[in-house]
Amino acid sequence: MNDINAWVWWLVGAAALGIPLVVTAMPEFGMLAVGAVAASVAAGLGGDIVVQVLVFAVVSVALIAVVRPIATRHRSQRPQLATGIDALKGKQAVVLERVDSAGGRIKLAGEIWSARSLDTGRAFEVGQEVDVVDIEGATAIVM
Repeated sequence: MNDINAWVWWLVGAAALGIPLVVTAMPEFGMLAVGAVAASVAAGLGGDIVVQVLVFAVVSVALIAVVRPIATRHRSQRPQLATGIDALKGKQAVVLERVDSAGGRIKLAGEIWSARSLDTGRAFEVGQEVDVVDIEGATAIVM
């Protein structure tokens, strides 16, 4: 295998590693693909096969060791901005029609919502303020 063919084969390998990256959504394949591109550069600069394999291994392992923990940490964090029904949880609402375990109506974030009491033995009268603890479908669960 001559030097020109070596860098082409490394690029083919990088593209081949990109396929399972797309299919499985495992970022490790992308990091290995970047390692193959780095090995291709080493081959293009005249490095022998030992140098190419070392560059591939070092770059791939370095990316997996550094990037993967950072990505895992970011993936486990909750979004800073709550949207949709998540933004309504914890908000206060005003009872418009008596709310008990069977149902009722509240005004939440400027809109009228169906609601029911979290505690089956508790009822809230018109005008009382309640806290929204959950949203199930189009019904707010309050306490």
